[in-house]
Amino acid sequence: MSRRPDELLPLSPAMFHVLVALADGDTHGYAILKEVERLTSGKVRLSTGTLYGIIKRLLADGLVREVDAEGDERRRSYLLTPFGKAVARAEAARLEATIALARRKPLFRRS
Repeated sequence: MSRRPDELLPLSPAMFHVLVALADGDTHGYAILKEVERLTSGKVRLSTGTLYGIIKRLLADGLVREVDAEGDERRRSYLLTPFGKAVARAEAARLEATIALARRKPLFRRS
C-alpha cells in the first residue's frame, strides 16, 4: 500500500524548514541548522535536540535517508527521498492555498 504525501500534512513549521533546507541535496546536521537560520534570516534557530528529533521522525516516515558524508565516515548526512520531496511540495502547496484564502479577506489584502 503506497502512502499519499497529504497523509502527513500539515507539517510543523520546523519540520518543513528542515525539508526545505535539504532541497538542494544531501546535507549534514550542522549545515541543516545553518541553512534553516539563513533561509529564515535568523528568525528560526533550531536546537540540535529539536533537529535530531525531527530527523528521527523524517527517517521513520521515509522522507529522508541517511548517507555517508563525503570525506568523513563519522559524520552522517541526510537526503530527501522522492516521497520526502513530494511531501515538501504538498506542504508548500497547502501553505500557498492557506495564504490565498486569507488574502480574500479585507484584513489580509495587499494595499
